[in-house]
Amino acid sequence: MPELKLARLPDRTPIKLAITITPDLHQMLQQYAALYAEAYGREESVTELVPAMLAAFLDSDRIFVRSRTVGR
Repeated sequence: MPELKLARLPDRTPIKLAITITPDLHQMLQQYAALYAEAYGREESVTELVPAMLAAFLDSDRIFVRSRTVGR
């Protein structure tokens, strides 16, 4: 079979992760969600925002990003 320009899509099966957070962190996440709604005119739940927040955090950590590219 010839190679396609589009590579095989990665696994996109969602994985449910249950965590326990402090009341202070929960309040901050709710405040962030309110600020997000104000900034973008669209309400999103904390559970929808957290995965994007975690991904943004990991993408911005230079040492982590570097270690992933070296480890490949």
